[in-house]
Amino acid sequence: MKVLVECMGLDPPCARCKKLEENALRVADKLRGEGIDVEVVKWDIMSPEVTKIYGVLMSPAVVVNGVVRVNGKLPDERVIERYVREAL
Repeated sequence: MKVLVECMGLDPPCARCKKLEENALRVADKLRGEGIDVEVVKWDIMSPEVTKIYGVLMSPAVVVNGVVRVNGKLPDERVIERYVREAL
């Protein structure tokens, strides 16, 4: 099963938005080593597509397999990993 992690933040990214993407990419690399297929995608939180689909307005935000998990906070790697594992 593939898990899609969508990182939503400002463009150009602020420090917290950059850190979110870094955390998500580290988690993806770790879990790929365990045979879990994780894809990380970055979105501009202000884009019409993001606000229309997810309705998130506070950055950073994390969506895992279409479910908003974090909005307005910076989750660490452990939290992102837990969300990915829960999505399996």
